[in-house]
Order: sequence, then C-alpha cells, then structure tokens
Amino acid sequence: MAKPIGPTIPRRQLGDQLGRLRGRARVSQSQIAERLGCSISKIQKIEAGDVSIVRAELLLMLDVYGVTGEAARSELMELQRLGKQRGWWATFGQVPAPFAAFLDLESATTNIKIFEPLVVHGLFQTESYARAIVEAWEGEPLPEDRVERQVRIKLERQRRVLAQDPPRIWVVLDEAVLRRVIGGAQVMADQLRHLSALARQFTVQVVPFACGAYPGARGGLTIFEFDERMHSPVVYVESQAGNIYLHKGEDVRRCGLAFDRLSAAALSKPESVKLINTVAREYTGL
Repeated sequence: MAKPIGPTIPRRQLGDQLGRLRGRARVSQSQIAERLGCSISKIQKIEAGDVSIVRAELLLMLDVYGVTGEAARSELMELQRLGKQRGWWATFGQVPAPFAAFLDLESATTNIKIFEPLVVHGLFQTESYARAIVEAWEGEPLPEDRVERQVRIKLERQRRVLAQDPPRIWVVLDEAVLRRVIGGAQVMADQLRHLSALARQFTVQVVPFACGAYPGARGGLTIFEFDERMHSPVVYVESQAGNIYLHKGEDVRRCGLAFDRLSAAALSKPESVKLINTVAREYTGL
C-alpha cells in the first residue's frame, strides 16, 4: 500500500500542469488573474504550488485554457482535492509553512540524502536528545508545553517516516556531531548507540576531524528524491537567513555532486559505525 502524502506534492504537480496549460493556451498570468478577479501574485503562487486553489477557480482556469477532456479534467480536479487536505501534523496545531512543506516532502520521498555538520538529524534523534535540542534551539527558555509539543511532533515524524516502508536514507555527519555534548554524557551515549543501531538499516557515514578541510564547511543540506512520476528532486537548505527549497535542475545537480564529495570524504560505513561506538563508550567511561 502506498504511503499517504500530504498537500505539498499534489499542489506542486497541479501548479506545474496549470503553468504548462496556460503557456500552451497563450494566456498571460495577468489575463488569467483578471478572469479570476485576483492578483498576479496569487497566480504565481498557484503555479509554484505555494498555495491551494478552490474548485471553482480551477474549473474556470480549465475552461479558459481549453481543457475539455474528461480524463484530463478529472486528474486535475483530483490533484486540487489532494492539495486541499490537511497534513498529519495538523493534529498538533499550526506549524510554520516552511516546516509543514518539509514534513510533507519527507513523508512522500523515496530516497533522502542528508548532510548534517552540527547535530544528529531529526529522524535519528532519541527523545532525550530531541528535547535538549528543542530547549536550546531558540536561544531562550521555552515554556514546557511548547517544548513537549515540538518533541511530540518530532517523534511522530519519525514514526511516520521510519516505521513502515521507510525511504532509503543516507546520512553523512561531521565528527563534531558525535563530540558536541547535547543534554549531557548519558544522553549522548544513548543517542550514539541509537545511531549505531540505525546504521544497520540505513547508510550512516562520518567525516572525521582528520579529514581536514572539505566541502561540508558550506553547511548542511537535505536532498529529497521521489518516484519520477510524482515529482522531481528537491533540495532543502536551512540557515539563519531562512529555509530555502531548490528545484531547478542545475541546483539539484550541484547539490548532488556536493553530497557525492561529502560521502567520498567520509569514513566507510563500517569505519563510521566503529567511530560512533568508540565515542559512545567514551561518554560512559567504558
């Protein structure tokens, strides 16, 4: 059974098709905006998949673009319906739109390539490690209920992505991730043992300090890959400047090449697990 997907992928699929149909019909964004009685900005957001579209708007668009085939209209209407649904995270209340998009992509992906230079990736965090991260992330004390909510979201995220028919996951970590003490020595020991166990199912590599300078100095990235019938790859980059999603083929290829170089700089999978276990023992004094 295929995993249920949230609204992001259907919205983007619909937006892509509407953009092509508009171009084929030689209708400008300003012309269709005028017909819908909305701004050009809204048309741009619809075609980018950033916002959903209501049924009446879609039907008018299809009429303007000359889409008359029942099969084609039904397919687009189904994408519109899926694009209006709520993601699983809605049960936890409102989450920032960029994070909702990330969760949606993560839920639908078939292959994830991750480079993390500072902390264990969220999918692989233990509850205690995740709580310590949340408590420190904002730079100021958070109310306990907010901390608990964010930890619950992270654990549910792990359950949904990893528990049944998980994607292929390839994680490259900097050795700093193993050495940075988050939550105390016991939390780190438990986290690294958990990471070592996950390495039996997923690919985990570590770039050692001995490697010296390497492309990871530019920061972390996540590459989402999908069934080719669903969506083209998407790269996610997080920074103090905000969350960035890269879709253009040249950007995706560049980031894919960067990941290949990061993996090449890292220890082999067995040697990486050996290092993880060694550092875990150091935290317990064994």
